[in-house]
Amino acid sequence: MDREQEEMQFLGIFGIYREACKVIITWRRIFSKITLALILPLSFIFLAHVELTDLLHRKVVHDKMERHFTPAGSARFNKLTDVISEDRTLYWFFKVAYLTFYLVLSLLSTSAVVYTVACVYTGKDVSFKKVMSVVPKVWKRLMVTFLCTFLAYFLYNFAAIVVVSLWVVLWGILTAGGDIKFMLSILYVILVFYVAGHFYLSVIWHLASVVSVLEESCGFAAMIKSQALIKGKMLVTAVILFIMNISLFAVQLIFWRLVVHGWSLGTGTRVLFGVICLLLLFKLMLFALVIQTVIYFVCKSYHHENIDKSALSDHLEVYLGEYVPLKSKDIQLEHYEV
Repeated sequence: MDREQEEMQFLGIFGIYREACKVIITWRRIFSKITLALILPLSFIFLAHVELTDLLHRKVVHDKMERHFTPAGSARFNKLTDVISEDRTLYWFFKVAYLTFYLVLSLLSTSAVVYTVACVYTGKDVSFKKVMSVVPKVWKRLMVTFLCTFLAYFLYNFAAIVVVSLWVVLWGILTAGGDIKFMLSILYVILVFYVAGHFYLSVIWHLASVVSVLEESCGFAAMIKSQALIKGKMLVTAVILFIMNISLFAVQLIFWRLVVHGWSLGTGTRVLFGVICLLLLFKLMLFALVIQTVIYFVCKSYHHENIDKSALSDHLEVYLGEYVPLKSKDIQLEHYEV
């Protein structure tokens, strides 16, 4: 990242894309190792989850249909009931295991990529061994931020349910079941605001992840810092993350249609499409993680918060086996004039 910091504030959507591509291509060796060690397994687990979830769901549905046409109280009926219970237990056990492994690999991947891009920014040498030695310590900070974000999502969804419930009850009291179209129109408006707020939290979470790695803030403090950083760059950040989310969803949809439910295509074709989806997914995940780190530096530049590269380099070092996060006083040493 040889671009002068004060110039980064002028990067738009395509400029950020180009900057991220340049970082990945220039340092493709270390990013390839990070991808093989963390992002590829993460992508494989994600796609395997889609396949196995559908398989378990179809098995439960099939067993329920068989039980429906089996006389109640018969030995086969009781056996099918036990099988369905076991299938449901297996289903939820698989869900919990998947979410655990996915969360761990996701946070480790984020830590590795953000740390590597920051090292690239400082112009210091970085090795895969050094990255992997720092990542487990940075991961703990990211976990705190994730848990705080999860709590924020929970409270947000709870508040949304309360608002919708109150509106439905209030509408029933005031209109006594009158014009239902008016009620639905208001619910649609609430839904629009809900989706916008949900996406806004997602944007804050992505940038807060970078803040948790590079600064002393984590948890709610990192979220507040992230919210302050995206001011003035909200539109650019939102568009980029929206495009990335749509791209990831498109890969998932293609996998679901052509691999999970693509029986008519034949086994060989399904395997081929599965490999293609895996390749696309891990490339998109790597690209998304690099982009969100570049966005962090763009936002810092936009707010004229000069980052001392030597200070950042010092704090990215592993000192006696401990990761030292960059303190706010180092990352905001001065405001430079534009």
